[in-house]
Amino acid sequence: MKVLVMGASGATGRQLVEQLLLMGHQVKAIARSPQKLPETWRNNRDVSIIEASISEMSKDEMATHLSDCDAAASCLGHNLTFKGIYGKPRKLVRDAVALVCRAIKDRSPQQPLKFVLMNTTGNSNRDLNEPLSFGHRAIVALLRILLPPQPDNEQAADYLRVNIGQDDSAVEWVAVRPDSLVDEPKVSSYTLHPSPTRSALFDPGKTSRINVGNFMARLVSDEGLWNQWSGQMPVIYNVETPQK
Repeated sequence: MKVLVMGASGATGRQLVEQLLLMGHQVKAIARSPQKLPETWRNNRDVSIIEASISEMSKDEMATHLSDCDAAASCLGHNLTFKGIYGKPRKLVRDAVALVCRAIKDRSPQQPLKFVLMNTTGNSNRDLNEPLSFGHRAIVALLRILLPPQPDNEQAADYLRVNIGQDDSAVEWVAVRPDSLVDEPKVSSYTLHPSPTRSALFDPGKTSRINVGNFMARLVSDEGLWNQWSGQMPVIYNVETPQK
């Protein structure tokens, strides 16, 4: 299987690419700054590096990159700097999701392409009745005003939920929601849930980036797992080790 990965140079995107390679897939990695990518990728014939900025890519260009792919995945996010949070493009993730979906639809594939989006537990799945406290709703409403990445992530998932939906003939999707991201050296045990089991604001859990990469790679690899979560927004938590 060949998978197009957006945001491959990011901390989680790198983990996704490595997991895909370990599972025997070929990867087309889009990166604005290829020099930031691991040297081992440049010498790996299963990796094709595409130097490009997603925000400047046309639908036809994206369609060309997707032409020989079986799946696509996005680990795009805003850099945690003033420019990254408040500068342009404000709708980086949402526009990338729309671009990929439009490019896939233009191809009119014989069978739907899988698209996996890395999202966040800070975004609720409005297809479900996820209970949120008044305090949670108030803080999220404030974050939408103060932090542009919050509405960007919400609108990216909403594009899949509303514009693509559950029965699209060209695109099947899963939006993966990790909680507080941490770095760990290897894949560890993790749990998957249809909705958060704890408050992302007041009682956050932890999710390692390598576990996110592993789950996203498994989704495109394992048809049973894909069928279990297709059209949903699963939440992923690390299994916590009891304190001694």
